[in-house]
Amino acid sequence: MTGAPIKVLAIDDEPPIRKLLRMGLATQGYEILEAPSGKVALEKLAEDPALIILDLGLPDIDGHELLRSIRARNESIPIVVLSSRGDEAGKVKALDLGADDYITKPFGMDELLARLRAALRHQLQVQGERPVFRTGELSVDLVRRIVKVGEREIKLSPKEYDLLRVLVQHAGKVLTHRFLLKELWDELTDAQYLRVYVRQLRQKIETDPERPQFVLTETGIGYRLRAPD
Repeated sequence: MTGAPIKVLAIDDEPPIRKLLRMGLATQGYEILEAPSGKVALEKLAEDPALIILDLGLPDIDGHELLRSIRARNESIPIVVLSSRGDEAGKVKALDLGADDYITKPFGMDELLARLRAALRHQLQVQGERPVFRTGELSVDLVRRIVKVGEREIKLSPKEYDLLRVLVQHAGKVLTHRFLLKELWDELTDAQYLRVYVRQLRQKIETDPERPQFVLTETGIGYRLRAPD
């Protein structure tokens, strides 16, 4: 990392987790702010962190309520949620409230670092959306509406393109079924419609639709487009 270190606010009431985050992130050049509670976390926002790691199980404030409060104060700061394994409902609620990603405990530092980099890239992408998106062999020209895999141009239906465009605009971020349904259809609430279009899109852009490399499934939660190169 070059230039000023990126400030990361780690909100977790477990000292061993905060120590792990402090040691792991410091080796990569991040500056760590620590908050053992929701109250301290809200105070630390005054120090302008660039990214937040939020544990949902805090002693004083419900994690989802804290997430709502942070989003009310700052709409764009990337937030990566730490949650218990198997807590799908909690993950979905956090994502719907504006979290950028989640990672389950116990977690590996390499995976966490990759998720943090993806969240920061997503923020930069939203702030200055690039006209041509690329990840691996997939490219999407958002101005000319041209989709290619390698040199092969892919013909998509209007709805398939709309689905891909939304995924591109949030590449690297988990998008819930509810969010995608709301973005693509005004009235539909049945995720089965979404699955049909995801399947059709994969048939066209994936080398092996059964083992997708671009449109990734987050089981029980939604989908994620592979982050840009």
